[in-house]
Amino acid sequence: MHKRNEIQPVAFMAPRYKKAIEVQKVLREQLILKRVAGKISTVAGADVSYDKHGDSFFAGVVVYKLGKQLEKIEEATAHGRIRFPYIPGLLSFREAPILLKAFKKLKNDPDVILFDGQGIAHPRHFGLASHMGLILDRRAIGCAKSRLVGEFRCVKNVVGAYSKLFYQHEAVGAVLRTKVNTNPIFVSPGHKVNLALAIHIALATCRGYRIPEPVRHAHLLVNRVRKEQIK
Repeated sequence: MHKRNEIQPVAFMAPRYKKAIEVQKVLREQLILKRVAGKISTVAGADVSYDKHGDSFFAGVVVYKLGKQLEKIEEATAHGRIRFPYIPGLLSFREAPILLKAFKKLKNDPDVILFDGQGIAHPRHFGLASHMGLILDRRAIGCAKSRLVGEFRCVKNVVGAYSKLFYQHEAVGAVLRTKVNTNPIFVSPGHKVNLALAIHIALATCRGYRIPEPVRHAHLLVNRVRKEQIK
């Protein structure tokens, strides 16, 4: 994913920044951080890609049927203009609009969604996966390549090994080894899942790569679309 571009200095965004933080604090109280009843037969991955030379960005969603073999059943993309600056901890206010535009194009409502971002492993326990899961009213899991908050112990170099990620004396996620001799990923509950289910879904959708297939293919899809649109 391209580095997310700064659109304007944060100093000029102070009122908007404070309002966004207050929104997160209010909405996080609505999160369901336990496994809800219902079959999980489809899983989606979502990602966003940026035009590093302009203010355009693109969203991609890929939906799979779960099973021994992941079967791709649908994909959707969307593009638009960036309306919110890059501010650490407020990624959902930047990316949610374009992601929602892509999700609206789907004919199938996925049972669970993996996002390239954080769930509750976030300064205010309300990352991209939590925000989007609440908006879409779907099970959502954060599947990030780097840590935003928290501390953890070394993870064994074995697929499936993990160390709980602790922040403010609370387990907010897991540092999960999905491939040997490769850096682990940071998995955290977003909405309507607990940590155990988040880990299970992440591992169940890996196919030999560090990143779970739904997110990996959403990344490939959205970058292909970006390159086709920007020549």
